[in-house]
Amino acid sequence: MLAAEGLGADVSTLGELAFARRAGVPGERLVVHGNNKSDEEIAAAAEAGAAYFVADSLEELERARGPWTTLVRVTPGIVADTHEHIRTAHVGSKFGVPPEDVPRDVRGLHVHVGSQLLSVTAARETVAWLNRFVGEHGLEPDVLDLGGGLAVPTSPVESAPSIEEFVGAQLRGLDVPARMILEPGRSLVGQAGVTLYRVGTVKRTGGDRVWVAVDGGVSDNPRPQLYGARYTALVANRADAAATGTFSVAGKHCESGDVLIDAVELAAPARGDLLAVPATGAYTLGMASNYNGVPRPAAVLVRDGDARLIRKRESIDDLLELEA
Repeated sequence: MLAAEGLGADVSTLGELAFARRAGVPGERLVVHGNNKSDEEIAAAAEAGAAYFVADSLEELERARGPWTTLVRVTPGIVADTHEHIRTAHVGSKFGVPPEDVPRDVRGLHVHVGSQLLSVTAARETVAWLNRFVGEHGLEPDVLDLGGGLAVPTSPVESAPSIEEFVGAQLRGLDVPARMILEPGRSLVGQAGVTLYRVGTVKRTGGDRVWVAVDGGVSDNPRPQLYGARYTALVANRADAAATGTFSVAGKHCESGDVLIDAVELAAPARGDLLAVPATGAYTLGMASNYNGVPRPAAVLVRDGDARLIRKRESIDDLLELEA
C-alpha cells in the first residue's frame, strides 16, 4: 500500500530490501542504510538499482562505490530528548562518522538524531547544525536526508507534534539548497495498529496489585522492556463498559520484566476477554521473537468493515521446521 502511494523505503538489511522489492518499491525510491553492510547486501542494492546509499563509515564509503548517490551519515553530537537506547547522533554513537571525517567532496549528507521524539527541539537543532556545518566547510551536497524520529503517542499521558509541525521545523530555516529526503517512519503507521490479546489468568498478589496475564508479551512487543514504552488498553469485547479498577498487564513469558502495562484502568477483565492495545503499528511485530517457543501472531488488515489476512499466524510446526 505504501509503495502504491508513492512512498520510498529505507532498508538496512537484505531482508528489508527483499520486503521493499516484493512490495514494488522501485529503485529510485530506495535508500540503503545500516551500520554494517555486507558485500552481499551492497551487491543486492546495486542489482535493485537503489538510488541512494548511506555510507556509515569511511571504509564503507570506499567499498560501496556504485551507480547511486552516496550520502555520508554524520554524527553531529546532538543528544535527543528520548530514551538513551534510541538516541543515534550523540558523540560515541555506533552510527555514522564524526564531522571532521566527512569528505569535502561528498554528494549527500544524512543526519538522524533519534526516534520517538515528542517535540520539535531536536529537529530544529539538527537543521541549525547542518546550516553551520555545510557553510563552515564549503560543502555543496546534492541531497540531504534529514532522518525522521517523529513520535507516536502510545499512552494518554503522551503528546507529540503533528507531521506538519515536525516537518515544518525540519524544513523552515534550512539554508542548504539540496534535494530533501525525509523518513516519516512510525508516524505513518504507528496509530494504525492495534494488538489483540486473549486474557488468561486474573489474580491479586501482594498489596493492591491485580495482574491480568495475556497470551503474548515480550515476544510480540519488547518495547516496554527495551525503551520504557508505555501503553494503554481496553477490554475490547466490552468496549462500552466502565472501568472497575486499576490493573497491571503481564505477558506469559518466564521473565519478571515481561510487563506490557504497569497500570491501566480496565472494565473487570476476566479469562477469555479480548484486550486491545492501540498504537502498536510500528516496531512491535517487526521486533517480535519466538521467546519461550511462542509463535508470532497473525496480522489482519481491517478497513470499512472488511478484514484481510496479510500475515499468517505461526504454528508450532513452523517453529520446528528449522530444527535439525
